[in-house]
Amino acid sequence: MVRRAYTKDDIRQKIVDENVEFLRLQFSDVFGNIKNVEVPVSQLEKVLANNLMFDGSSIEGFVRIEESDMYLYPDLSTFMIFPWATDEHGGKVARLIADIYTSDREPFAGDPRNNLKRVLQQMTADGFTKFNIGTEPEFFLLKMDENGKPTMNLNDKGGYFDLAPLDMGENTRREIVLEMEKMGFEVEAAHHEVAPGQHEVDFKYADALDAADNIQTFKLIVKTIARKHGLYATFLPKPISGINGNGMHTNMSLFTDEGNAFYDEDGELQLSETAYHFLGGVLEHAANFTAITNPTVNSYKRLTPGYEAPVYVAWSGSNRSPMVRVPASRGNSTRLELRSADPTANPYLAFAAILAAGLDGIENKLEPNHAVDRNIYLMDDAERRRAGITDLPDTLFEAINFLDSDDVVMAAIGEHMGRTFVDAKRLEYQAYRREVSQWEIDTYLEQY
Repeated sequence: MVRRAYTKDDIRQKIVDENVEFLRLQFSDVFGNIKNVEVPVSQLEKVLANNLMFDGSSIEGFVRIEESDMYLYPDLSTFMIFPWATDEHGGKVARLIADIYTSDREPFAGDPRNNLKRVLQQMTADGFTKFNIGTEPEFFLLKMDENGKPTMNLNDKGGYFDLAPLDMGENTRREIVLEMEKMGFEVEAAHHEVAPGQHEVDFKYADALDAADNIQTFKLIVKTIARKHGLYATFLPKPISGINGNGMHTNMSLFTDEGNAFYDEDGELQLSETAYHFLGGVLEHAANFTAITNPTVNSYKRLTPGYEAPVYVAWSGSNRSPMVRVPASRGNSTRLELRSADPTANPYLAFAAILAAGLDGIENKLEPNHAVDRNIYLMDDAERRRAGITDLPDTLFEAINFLDSDDVVMAAIGEHMGRTFVDAKRLEYQAYRREVSQWEIDTYLEQY
């Protein structure tokens, strides 16, 4: 999405010219849920002066009630007007993404966006200027019932790149693209995905902070436009058994003042030593940051063999079964593609964890194992062991234990959010364990 260097005066004028009547100050909690405080435009000067306060104790994972007063500091470059939102008087609604500060005017350690900025500063200290991210978040369109609640009925039976009449979501997808373009996104492609009812809209890469903001905005657009069409959009990794789930392939590259630090015309596969060491770090910490990139119980229903989602820690220059792939483009487009992440991840935490893992690989000159150019799903256990291929965690419980043991990844998400995240996800898994599923009843009840 194209960012603009708005000044306060620019925003004041835009609000007058476009008849904006409400402002939404948007932020994300530790788990990636989008939150917002809406104020009438009469409060604009308070917003622009960083004086808008809210109760942080009401947001899960933020602060205790005795330290609840927090400030919202809007990032002026994120100002945009929602093209679909008007009130009964024709007034429009605009939004600003905000960073969270304590009552002492210090960056809040529990703010995922502030935290990503901190890790990016560490990257800059290591001599890099930019961490570019391009993501491909997938989603399903589900029919809703007469009460406006989502059902488990998919909106079509289409498949990869299908079109109408098999693709019954093309009008919804087309409007999503149009609304994204109105809001400044550069949309590169939109199409039906492999599974029935599954869709993908690809938009241009950006630096890590902008990319995380864009993902949150994209989710909001998709859900809003789907509902206008009487559909419910879900980014849940595996809402329907027996078909492919929703992934969020993440393409990434590091830059210096000289250009793409992953590209070396004379290197093996035209990859630089920096690229190989970054890859080595990603592979080394992969099992440990999986709780961040795949943060729900449902995430591990997607990470099973047979549905295109990677379950093995390995890499390849072309093969799509390993966790990391190197797409064919070179020059400034040289990048690594992490294929395991899913769109329930908090993008601010996910990008911070992945970047920290890669920087650790560069600092310690970690070497990746040899590329795997065979279909890993066709290899037996012994073959995988000989190739040095390990498994990603099978469950959220296992993934959280891996995360809790990794000082690099825990430091990347910060002590405050690290402990909050680990403790909350352990409770989430315990709640899941207490539930008896329909599968268990159907499989075991009459047998035992």
